[in-house]
Amino acid sequence: MIQIIDAPANTAAFRAVGEVTADDYKNVLVPEVTKLVEKINEINFLFLIDTEIKNFTAAAWMEDALLGLKNLGKWNRAAIVTDSEKAISFTNSFSYFVPGEFKGFKKDAFQQALNWVETGKKEIL
Repeated sequence: MIQIIDAPANTAAFRAVGEVTADDYKNVLVPEVTKLVEKINEINFLFLIDTEIKNFTAAAWMEDALLGLKNLGKWNRAAIVTDSEKAISFTNSFSYFVPGEFKGFKKDAFQQALNWVETGKKEIL
């Protein structure tokens, strides 16, 4: 399931728990990201992965890819927060291939990630 996390007005923030399906993307994540794009014409995005990567269905990964492609020119900053080293490494390399900045953060750096997505600065003020 994907849950909305309270975040600053210029940020769409989510938490994945348990099994994550395409419906989670379609019914929760996509509408919130769409509202943000309509509001500020860019995407500042935080995704806390509080479940195993294997709990994302294949259809969920497809929806994730479609979201990225549909909004390709709108990505500003995106933080993926997880304890998976592979996911962090993948996220960190993503900026080389698509517009926007993408960074992976460990779960214990959640506040730092949220601050970075909102302001572009890693330090917490």
